Amino acid sequence: MPAVAAVEAFRLSLPLVHTFQTSSHRKSHLEHIVVRVTDAGGASGWGEIASPSDPYYCPETVDTCWMMLRRYLAPALVGTEWDHPSEAGRAWARIRGHHFAKAGLDIACWDLWTRASGTPLAAALGGTRQRIAAGVSLGIEPTVGDLLAQVERHVADGYRRIKLKIAPGWDVAPTRAVREAHPDLAVQVDANGVYPETLEALATMRELDDLGLLLIEQPFAPGALAAHARLAATIGTPVCLDESVDDLDQLDTAIALGAGSILNVKVSRMGGLTAARTAHDRAVAAGWKVWCGGMHEFGVGRAANVAIASLPGFDLPSDVSGSDKYYAHDIVAPPIRATAGMVPVPAAPGLGHDVDDSLIRAQATDTFHT
Repeated sequence: MPAVAAVEAFRLSLPLVHTFQTSSHRKSHLEHIVVRVTDAGGASGWGEIASPSDPYYCPETVDTCWMMLRRYLAPALVGTEWDHPSEAGRAWARIRGHHFAKAGLDIACWDLWTRASGTPLAAALGGTRQRIAAGVSLGIEPTVGDLLAQVERHVADGYRRIKLKIAPGWDVAPTRAVREAHPDLAVQVDANGVYPETLEALATMRELDDLGLLLIEQPFAPGALAAHARLAATIGTPVCLDESVDDLDQLDTAIALGAGSILNVKVSRMGGLTAARTAHDRAVAAGWKVWCGGMHEFGVGRAANVAIASLPGFDLPSDVSGSDKYYAHDIVAPPIRATAGMVPVPAAPGLGHDVDDSLIRAQATDTFHT
């Protein structure tokens, strides 16, 4: 592979078609960083840094990623050579943390290599599926009636799994209402680590345990692996980890402690496709179930999620729903769409979608070139 000659970065904001509220904040638009890596031969690949704008989900933000990319990561990558994209991370291996920022470059390197070799990204990663089952993640709504209306709309569109964001005061009642309205629907809940391990919280988890849920995701704080292990030992609903696992060492610890039995594999949180693929392999080997989560990515990051979700161990529906559920106009063509709850895995080289370079450049609020 020719040496990496340049890295370009673009800060880009897209409005959401429907405001989204989690346990920590509400958002009406998302700002991500789109990156382009070009080699000495002129070939290029695209990646996306899908970090939040605020430090509520994780310590990283768009601002911290922009700084890390510009000051450390992009300069470290320029001039490096590698035979396979899984080797690209050696360029920034001594930089601790900052997984979201690293993920964007890792995705771009995979896209560069697979486009140049004429290989679909999913196939290069070891994917075996031609379509993936997609679920939808729904935020905290003003009323239970508003939530039920959202559920009805997505179920009518064919989505096979609904994830509900929960928080103290918005947990058992809305979840029970969805379960009563849709007794056979696959439903899971996600707390984003907002509950303390108190008697009151444990009582809430036991009530949720009675609702026939697919899983309870990240009820306690990211570092509270022991608390998750205690909960997993006392309820029948599987405990799923998200924020608790952002590297492979944490995954090994979680497995050893029995802190759950399901892993939400997010490409951005894990630091890219390379680490996400290894996490998939390691969790499956340990007997855990895995599914592909998301960060409301634009089309570039969403396409990377589709590719990784095609791996054989991803038996649970992913968060890779159609981009039209979130954005009126995305940055890739054709846009990623779901039909009857299924998203096709592209057979074209690389990400399998054309990236709208002119749109990105026209709407970028900031750019740099290394």
